[in-house]
Amino acid sequence: MIRRQRLAAGVCALLAALTAGLAFPGPAAADETQQAAPKVELVLDVSGSMRTRDIDGGTRMAAAKQAFNEVLDATPEEVQLGIRTLGANYHGNDRKTGCKDTAQLYPVSTLDRTEAKTAVATLSPTGWTPIGPALLKAADDLNGGDGARRIVLISDGEDTCQPLDPCEVAREIAAKGIGLTIDTLGLVPDAKTRDQLSCIADATGGTYTSVQHKEQLTDRVGQLVDRAADPVVTPVATEGAGACSSAPSLKSGLYTDREEFGQQRWYKVAVEPGQEVRASVSVADDRAVNPDYGVLLRAVTLHGREIVRGEAAGDGRTDVISTGLRYPRPESDDENASAETVCLQVTNSFSAAAGVKTTPGLPLELTVDVVDGPSKAGDVASFGLGRGWWLLGALVLAGFVAGLLWGWVSRWRVAVWRTN
Repeated sequence: MIRRQRLAAGVCALLAALTAGLAFPGPAAADETQQAAPKVELVLDVSGSMRTRDIDGGTRMAAAKQAFNEVLDATPEEVQLGIRTLGANYHGNDRKTGCKDTAQLYPVSTLDRTEAKTAVATLSPTGWTPIGPALLKAADDLNGGDGARRIVLISDGEDTCQPLDPCEVAREIAAKGIGLTIDTLGLVPDAKTRDQLSCIADATGGTYTSVQHKEQLTDRVGQLVDRAADPVVTPVATEGAGACSSAPSLKSGLYTDREEFGQQRWYKVAVEPGQEVRASVSVADDRAVNPDYGVLLRAVTLHGREIVRGEAAGDGRTDVISTGLRYPRPESDDENASAETVCLQVTNSFSAAAGVKTTPGLPLELTVDVVDGPSKAGDVASFGLGRGWWLLGALVLAGFVAGLLWGWVSRWRVAVWRTN
């Protein structure tokens, strides 16, 4: 009996090893290129107005603390993260002193989650709102290294330390060419706060988000921290045309542009026989817009025939809307076949809310990737599996073998039970 039990255990172990070996054929070769550590500094407004109770029944400060705790738990290991405050320490009414009130709560370094959370727990809404001075100090905190650098500013009000305009500070930081991005989040902002935070983000190619709820704050800060860990790709500024015939010719890469409300922008891509063009576009509503909007991306021939399209719609509860498409050009028997010009049309259906400026246009980000098509790469595009087809076959085989072995083991166990 014991020998039979050992045999069953051995068969199960063999089954597990076989399944694992087929499903995971072995470790991939290590990437020899080491990415420089990305750096992020969270800059938090701890001014007196953060006591206001208007976010899901709690104070703005409580919402920020909860967001920080959850984000710290989820921060990728490779990200060096720091925390800076503004308005956290000076309780008085002297403007000159209050406008110097910014301090680094946690240094930009490999994250000790417990230590960082403990530091955040000590914060209490206190004083002024020196956004400009805090941004200057934060830029210094992130100085050095070749990795991505990002400031995430969370505030609920305008800077109270003019004439040091935080927009000018952001432009000054951008002019240094240090590759630092500033993203801003406004907690229940009024129009002036929204304009100022949008201006700061625009100056460095960052994003602005209006926040009304705790969950929204947590999700957005987490997204921005994760984004810092993505490989650094430098976008190229381009200017789309009003028609395909005069559109700029693009190669594989990341491009930025501006698109006015309801405008069409055209771009061109050359696609050789057997190649596939993959394109995606994101349009940001960086100001107040009317609800119910969308973005359309079309691939069209030079003669105006639509090849394929991608579209997405929103209802005013997001700051970016994205869509994409793929077009594989078939192989040709003609060795001298020329490249086909594919026209990419981007259209948005945003409309500005009352009193909102319509210029400059909305930020647009276009990604173009021209790759070998399915027949060249050995992909199975119709199933969307790409080079993973062999893996699916291995999994099917593993499942078949597992079924046979499990059936044999089950019958053997029933036979043993009947015998005993």
